[in-house]
Amino acid sequence: MTRILALSGGIGGAKLALGLSHLLAPGELTVVANIGDDFEHLGLAISPDIDTLLYTLAGIENPASGWGRRDETWTFMKVLRDLGGADWFQLGDGDLALHVERTRRLRAGEPLSAIMADVAARLGIAARILPASDDPVRTRVKTGEGWLDFQDWFVGRRCAPRVQALDFAGINLARPHPAILQTLIDPALEAVVICPSNPFISIEPILAIPGMRQALRDTRAPVIAVSPIIGGQAVKGPTAKMMAELGFESGAQTVGARYADLLDLFILDEVDAALAQRIALPTLSAPTWMRTLEDRIALARTVLAAARGAKRA
Repeated sequence: MTRILALSGGIGGAKLALGLSHLLAPGELTVVANIGDDFEHLGLAISPDIDTLLYTLAGIENPASGWGRRDETWTFMKVLRDLGGADWFQLGDGDLALHVERTRRLRAGEPLSAIMADVAARLGIAARILPASDDPVRTRVKTGEGWLDFQDWFVGRRCAPRVQALDFAGINLARPHPAILQTLIDPALEAVVICPSNPFISIEPILAIPGMRQALRDTRAPVIAVSPIIGGQAVKGPTAKMMAELGFESGAQTVGARYADLLDLFILDEVDAALAQRIALPTLSAPTWMRTLEDRIALARTVLAAARGAKRA
């Protein structure tokens, strides 16, 4: 029985998902993962946000970077570099095994959701992790240099080219995973949580899947979002930079506006409490910077308590 449905990108979303997983019983948390970051590299199918969720919820993430596996080795990358191969996207030896196995099974005809459910079970993860869709969606970034695939811009170019527009290739043909839609109409669902992930490149590729946004509007459960912006800056990643380049004010109020048609409550950090008057929906100020596991659990506890008091508009 899913009590909480969380929408998540990578590092920031995974931190809150981990906190929620510590407070919920097995099977009570379902995390919907962004697939817009997915891409093919060296012939392998790579799903960065899904993998960050897998490693984080399994307790094997790299604590220094927030992505990849801890205690990773890099023999593959060293040899690849020596051979003159493309080494701009780092693949650790343990991480590589996941990509190889996922690619093999996808080519054999298995859907991404089934593969990731099996991997999650093998890693001992009690929560359910679902790709937003089993259909491919690929984020592209328009810059002064033309259109770039997301990972080329994000990793290869280190987010340097100025962002002019975003496009989600394949979005019109994508379908929400059926389990997501079923969960959203389940009377047992207590809340939908939009995790503190980049609203443009982590959450929007989920919401833009045809039927997804309307299903979130129609659910009886309250929808709550946590801002990824604190004091006008992103804790990690290019969110604030993208806001400015796309012509938006860099602040929690911009995030709230992006989700305004969906939300029953918006949680922003205590340092941004004064911004509540600029947000046209109910807000709650709380500590949202998740430096430690205790912080993640505390924020998750705040979210769950808020869910009990939130009402659908």
